[in-house]
Parts: sequence; structure tokens; C-alpha cells
Amino acid sequence: MHNAPAAPFTLTPVGYVESDYPDKFGIPRQPGLAPAAEASLVLVAPYNDPLSVRGLDAFSHIWVSFIFHQSPERWTPLVRPPRLGGNQKVGVFASRSTHRPNRLGLSLVKLAGIDTRQGVRLKLEGCDLVSGTPVVDIKPYLPWAEARPDASAGFAPEAPGLLQVSFRQQALETLAARADSATLQALIIQVLGQDPRPAYKQDDESERVYGVRLRDVDVKFCAFKNDEATTLNVVAIERATP
Repeated sequence: MHNAPAAPFTLTPVGYVESDYPDKFGIPRQPGLAPAAEASLVLVAPYNDPLSVRGLDAFSHIWVSFIFHQSPERWTPLVRPPRLGGNQKVGVFASRSTHRPNRLGLSLVKLAGIDTRQGVRLKLEGCDLVSGTPVVDIKPYLPWAEARPDASAGFAPEAPGLLQVSFRQQALETLAARADSATLQALIIQVLGQDPRPAYKQDDESERVYGVRLRDVDVKFCAFKNDEATTLNVVAIERATP
């Protein structure tokens, strides 16, 4: 039987994300790897009726379907996953690359609370989404149906190893002066521990300074090796400029 191409259709966002990640660089490549990351999913009309989330507070986690809105609309059949060092190629459908035919993403996040006093705002923890991400659907997570501990995971069989993160005194002093010092420091450690540097540059252990934007600050860091172990050192924490 001939299968004609399906007619195109339009997805309408039901809400948008506000998160600790104003920029996509540095965001952990999977949800839950930085539990200190806070975010809100703000529903928009007409989906912001409190009736639309009745009963959702009985679930601890939700699936969030979203659009990789900062990724280009073009796609290629082969991509370079960071877990393979950024040099080996696999098929786009064998990866979780952001460069996809329809730019659709799926993230499992912890639902920490629901505020329905003015519309609907879902509080999320461990989110891996940049601020402004358009969300197209929300579904409750069912662990008995969707958790498969015996499943094989190809080239990403386990969570990536973490790097050590250290802070120069100046950075610690900047942190100490903030009301959110403890949570921001935890977020920095969790994000940098995933090593956000481009995979193909991670063998370059020069004093190159990288920057990742978290909340309202730019975190400057560099890498150095000691006894074959790599440490990322936070050299400065500066107020972000638009």
C-alpha cells in the first residue's frame, strides 16, 4: 500500500519555561543531572485554567514535551554525540541531539509544586531547559510503565562521570555576598561537574577560560590536570550583562 506523506500540522505552545539557564551553553545534556537547577513552567491562555492541572499534584515527576527553539531548523541524518567525544557519528534517530527534523524534545523532570493563584505555574527541579523554551505538552510520569532498569542504553549505558570543581577565593567571596549563595554554588558544581566544554576540546588543558551563564551571573572557569585527573576551577563570578 502506498503511504502518502502526512500533511504538515502546527504545534501550539501550552506554556514557556523560566529557568536558571538564560543561555543554552552549559545546560546538562540530560534532565536530573543538576538537581539544584530551579525552573517554572508557566502555562498560557487558554491552557492556564487551573482545571487543566487538577490531579497533577499527585504525581512526583512529569514528562515535558518541548521545542528546541534555539536549534537551527535544518537537520542532517548523522550527528556527533558528545558522549562519543564529538568525533564519531551516529544516526540522528539513534541520538538525543537537539538538531532534529521537527526540533522536538522530551524531558523528565521533578514536579516540586503547582501555583494556581494567577493562572498556572509549575515549579520544576532538575530541569535541563533554557529560559524561553516553548512547551507543547505535559504528561504525568508512570514509573511502573516507563521505568525499565534492564533496558540497554547503547553508547550511553550510565550517567557520565563527574569532574572535580574548585573555586578561587575571589569567586567564593562573590558567592558569600549573595542571598542564594548555597543554591548557586551547588548549581555551579553540578553544572560544571558535567564538563560543559565542547567534547572535541576537552583534551586541551590549557588555561583557556570558558564562561557559562547561570541565573544572573557569568561563571568563568578553566581546566587543569593534576595526577591525570581534570579539575574545573571557577576563577570568577560576574554579574551578567545583557
